[in-house]
Amino acid sequence: MTFSIAARCPKTGMFGVAISSSSPCVAARCAWVRAGAGAACTQNITDPRLGIALLDLLENGATAAEAMGAVTSTEPLIGWRQLTVVDGVGGTAAFSGEGVLGTHAVSQGDSCVAAGNLLANTGVPAAMTAAFEATAGQHLGVRLVAAMQAAVAAGGEEGPVHSAGLLIARDVPWPVADLRVDWSDDPIGDLAALWDLWEPQLDAYVTRALNPGGAPSYGVPGDE
Repeated sequence: MTFSIAARCPKTGMFGVAISSSSPCVAARCAWVRAGAGAACTQNITDPRLGIALLDLLENGATAAEAMGAVTSTEPLIGWRQLTVVDGVGGTAAFSGEGVLGTHAVSQGDSCVAAGNLLANTGVPAAMTAAFEATAGQHLGVRLVAAMQAAVAAGGEEGPVHSAGLLIARDVPWPVADLRVDWSDDPIGDLAALWDLWEPQLDAYVTRALNPGGAPSYGVPGDE
């Protein structure tokens, strides 16, 4: 029901996730980022607690492989889960339990890891990591959107997707991008348009939080 990519930008240290699913509101329960720690996805028969657990382990110094090993060795229902994680130096890990649905696959690339289930074909995650690597040097959000578009071009899910999301963590405690398309006939197209709207404003909203006196105006009527 889901395909996703978790990644780190080696130039900026930002972490991000992009995800899409046939079910509604996928980013609300499957996508996880934390500044200074990493990014993770928990999907298939989803347990959101596992995303939190992976990030907690990363924050306490575990590598991606160590965090994944700790979660998969202690979670009694792990056979239902599909997990990915990327750590603070770009290390990655992935897991697919025996209960993962339909055609499924994972792909680990340079500072990125993609996974999916109920896919049209097993090449979809590899297309995602290839697109992410091919856009090196661009903003992390641009690269994540490119990976999602590559997934669609490679076949995507077996059936239509209806929701999507993109999260990015930077050098502040909150996600600097938390974009969600919770139900749509073209969620990835809508997500790409939403990113194009948000990207030019992202830094300004961080400045408004940290230094209101030096922040740019909103450019709306009455804001003079």
